[in-house]
Amino acid sequence: MLDLAELHAAVSARGRVVRVVVAAAAGSTPRDVGAAMLIWDGGQSGTIGGGALEWEATLRARAALTTGDRLDKVPLGPDLGQCCGGAVMLLTEVWDAARLASVSGDAYARPMPGFDGDMPIQVAGRLRLARNAAQVLRSEQIQGWMIEPVARPDRPLWIWGAGHVGRALVAVMAPLPGVAITWIDTAPDRFPQDPPGHLRLLPVPDPGLAVPLAPQDAEHLILTYSHALDLDLCHRLLPHGFASVGLIGSATKWARFRSRLAVLGHTPASIARIRCPIGIPALGKHPQAIAIGVAGEFLARSTATAIRQEYAG
Repeated sequence: MLDLAELHAAVSARGRVVRVVVAAAAGSTPRDVGAAMLIWDGGQSGTIGGGALEWEATLRARAALTTGDRLDKVPLGPDLGQCCGGAVMLLTEVWDAARLASVSGDAYARPMPGFDGDMPIQVAGRLRLARNAAQVLRSEQIQGWMIEPVARPDRPLWIWGAGHVGRALVAVMAPLPGVAITWIDTAPDRFPQDPPGHLRLLPVPDPGLAVPLAPQDAEHLILTYSHALDLDLCHRLLPHGFASVGLIGSATKWARFRSRLAVLGHTPASIARIRCPIGIPALGKHPQAIAIGVAGEFLARSTATAIRQEYAG
């Protein structure tokens, strides 16, 4: 999946970057088709996996800043001595502002290096089915053309709190494609000095006043430094509307919150829409452990939604 937000941030910061994407895979391979990484002089982000595979791909990518796009077929066993035994096709492309401007719509289809001519009928058919919502578009190469769905930040996630757990959670969630994160806390200095560039930071002395700004299909994770703030946010979000609300805390905290929310006039059915505790308690209470559990729940919900949509189609 092509993450335009990530690419825009990288090109804006560095001018030109190289993107390596797994265009095809056969047999046992470290990552699936569509896995991608970005490389630039002095750094990189993302992963195509595989250790030796990624090392060689990074060297070729840095050379591509001078030589241009390339397509490589890599047998993992014979060429790299990896135990996977499969083979991958890696598409290496140089991205700049001009290339970014050429991407429009929900899919990016282009001929790979060494292939010319008009768009194959099969590629056009895939794009047409995706436009008509008759088929889910997947990353794949067809007759020398690469197709990728464009990740749009169309899943709004509001994270309330920039403490230890909030920071750990943002570090895990920010790289996910298609997620539009709004991060709220009471003051600008509550946020890290160098947050991911594509987040929206919202410092509000009284966070509850920001609730009306949230879209009604947003997902919310409440983990502020104050139980009073947490309760106020739950109270304000219940009548506002949301896709989901998760609240950090123990069973004891949630029992008290249920009682207090009832006193504030909310029905048991309404209160039950809030999940508490969040994450996987068995992983422990370390901020990163909590973040991993919460992110797992988030991804599980998106996977379940995608499966329902595919079967519905």
